[in-house]
Amino acid sequence: MYEGKAKNIYSTDDEQLVIAEYKDQATALNGKKKDQISGKGALNNQITSLIFRELNRHGIETHFVKQISKTEQLNTKVEIIPLEVVVRYYTAGSFSKRFDLAEGIKFKTPLVEFYYKNDALDDPFINDEHVKFLEIATDEEIAILKEKALAVGAVLTELFSQIELKLIDFKLEFGRLPDGRIILADEISPDTSRLWDADNNHVDKDIYRRDLGDIIPIYQRVLDDLQTKFEGK
Repeated sequence: MYEGKAKNIYSTDDEQLVIAEYKDQATALNGKKKDQISGKGALNNQITSLIFRELNRHGIETHFVKQISKTEQLNTKVEIIPLEVVVRYYTAGSFSKRFDLAEGIKFKTPLVEFYYKNDALDDPFINDEHVKFLEIATDEEIAILKEKALAVGAVLTELFSQIELKLIDFKLEFGRLPDGRIILADEISPDTSRLWDADNNHVDKDIYRRDLGDIIPIYQRVLDDLQTKFEGK
């Protein structure tokens, strides 16, 4: 049905369900940097599956149904809303570059930002008025997206703190069900979350973005720690 930078999406015999296959492809700079990294897809699928199970357990509705292999999961079919919803707890990445700020400054309250999902435009930052003008979401839906993103962030912050990682920021995508209800979709992994350890070392895709080393042992560490802490609940 769809081939993305990180996943392929396949139809199933059930029109309400799709299969997401995680790829061994790493990309950065909106696809300008691209490499095949063996084992990455399996790690991100397993990490995302575990995190989505925890979110579902906390009453946050997601598209995740179940993990069906190391690289595949079964998901509820949704119409993806063309927004990246970013929640920031500390300055880092593009925010630090945009405002010429050091990384690691804590915000008084979390920031929620929208980016327009459009590769040709390099996924530009947009505000609420832009979202409404482009007819991506209504005022009510914008409020729902922000509320849900912050609710997800509260769970993720606690989840990662239990494996001694600090959540710096993260990206979410949401989708609409046929009845118009908005639920969490896509993935949550070190590809989409910026994570630092107690010494402020990167435990995320910045290792690949910034050529700091091999991401596989880092992602494996995240998976192993999450499995030790949360599997069996």
